[in-house]
Amino acid sequence: MSDRTYAGIRENASRNTHAVVADLLLEDDRIHAVLDIPCGEGAFTQRLRDHGFNVYAADCVNDIRVKDAHFTVCDMNVPLPYRSESLDAIACIDGIAHTERPFDFIRECARVLRHQGVLVISTPNISSLRSRWRWLWTGFHNKRKSPLNEVQISPQHIINIMSFDQLRYLLHTNGFQITKIRTNRVKSVNWLYTGLVPFAYVMTWWVFQQEEKEPEQRKRNQEILRQLFSTAVLFGEALIVKAVCH
Repeated sequence: MSDRTYAGIRENASRNTHAVVADLLLEDDRIHAVLDIPCGEGAFTQRLRDHGFNVYAADCVNDIRVKDAHFTVCDMNVPLPYRSESLDAIACIDGIAHTERPFDFIRECARVLRHQGVLVISTPNISSLRSRWRWLWTGFHNKRKSPLNEVQISPQHIINIMSFDQLRYLLHTNGFQITKIRTNRVKSVNWLYTGLVPFAYVMTWWVFQQEEKEPEQRKRNQEILRQLFSTAVLFGEALIVKAVCH
């Protein structure tokens, strides 16, 4: 559990994640009504309220500590209890990896967001070189380093951890387009893997060229290659993407 707080409320996320997600929302002056899901105790809800947003908070359990919050008990695996095109933005901080039905959740996000609405998602970055190195040696990625407890099932279990390309596919096939890729921070230890970059780039480029023959997808693969080798994806602790609903 995180010991970081905002307004005395615990931030249950990696360091700086809340601040980066807030900055991505604040740069768009068309955003007023925001859904914070899963909201936890409400640290991010309170942060957004302090910036003047109209915030709706939701989670599968009611642990909210924000006074007079617009809170709703909500399961991310079923239809969201909000009207179609009723929201300007959704912030999903470290929630997508805990859902059993991420495709259904993203489709629901597309439904409740207005045209050109914004979805910001953060999730553990298993596409980083450090996480891939851990997978090579143990079969487990960073942020989920050992098997889950199959007897004591918990909503905190990371059951759908995603690589960048999986998250991009999830968004781009359901009405969204990624516009920005960020991370919360780059730990010093991550720079130790810099020497692997040239080898990883050449191998990835070669595989893309060999495996894909369809011209339009080859063009898209070049964009994906650039995104995969951005600093945020290669070295970041958390993967944070901003996507626009079309």
